[in-house]
Amino acid sequence: MRFRACIALLLYVSACATSAPSPREPAARDPRLANLQRAATLPWTDGGRCAVEEASEPWPVLAERCYQALDHDRIEFHDITGRCAIASAGAAAMGLGVCVLAAPEIVVGAVIVAGVVVVGFAISEALEAYEKKGRPQVRPPPTLPVPETRPVPEVKPVPETKPAPQKPSPKKRPKPEPAGQDWPPPLPPEVTERDLRPECEPIPKPHAGKDDAHNKCADQFPPNRYPGMDVLVGGVSFDALQVGARALWEIKTHQFDTYPDFIQDKEIKREIIQIEKQRKAAAACGYGYVVGVSTEAHKDALLEEIPTLDVVVTGCTR
Repeated sequence: MRFRACIALLLYVSACATSAPSPREPAARDPRLANLQRAATLPWTDGGRCAVEEASEPWPVLAERCYQALDHDRIEFHDITGRCAIASAGAAAMGLGVCVLAAPEIVVGAVIVAGVVVVGFAISEALEAYEKKGRPQVRPPPTLPVPETRPVPEVKPVPETKPAPQKPSPKKRPKPEPAGQDWPPPLPPEVTERDLRPECEPIPKPHAGKDDAHNKCADQFPPNRYPGMDVLVGGVSFDALQVGARALWEIKTHQFDTYPDFIQDKEIKREIIQIEKQRKAAAACGYGYVVGVSTEAHKDALLEEIPTLDVVVTGCTR
């Protein structure tokens, strides 16, 4: 009950602290859009799905309902103003975190996030929808008044004579009339056919392996458009589909440089078979392909076998 009272108090303070809009300013900003923009600055484990679902509610309500979906390993809460210490007296640490997060205003230093925040895919899609909705529409020019005209003397019509039809020259073929102007040229047939292939549509599925360190690296490093999920493209499974890019990832977290030489050779040969299969499927569906490895030694070994391979050192550990 004490925690609920804290949220109610924050809602009241938020309403009282809002100043009346200036007559020179446009209509007040959409509170749902404001909530989405604020949520975009935080790290989420669900891609921001909860924040999008609760964006129509006041921010303190969204903060309470979606608190568990935050990436708590990357975020710290500090009661800078001191008001949450009283409201959360005797409550768990979660109560203090929600109280700080639910504050109607953003206090510098109250919420500290480690690392770079990548906007959750659900929030990104919602903001893109707002951007498209807010684009100004082109209106037709206003109709100008028709000037008055003076009557002209009546003129007798002249009999119309039809010109004799001209025979087309056998050497020249008539040019086809354009179907319309300002239309972009059609896409190349091979691109259209590839994009229409149903097997090229990315299909999320739960991570196949139970290696938590590997799965965490696959979700956070590219970063993964579908956290907690592998993605199936062209009938082949990949560890991640990168947010904001048409690129599929395969993640390797082996500490390759600690293996004996004969184990390294055996591991590289096994990986090359898998990589070639994935590269072929990605290219057939128009995707880029990236391999993420934990060490420079692993990267060098792969490039020695496939010099054109796109390999990135993630630094992820097991």
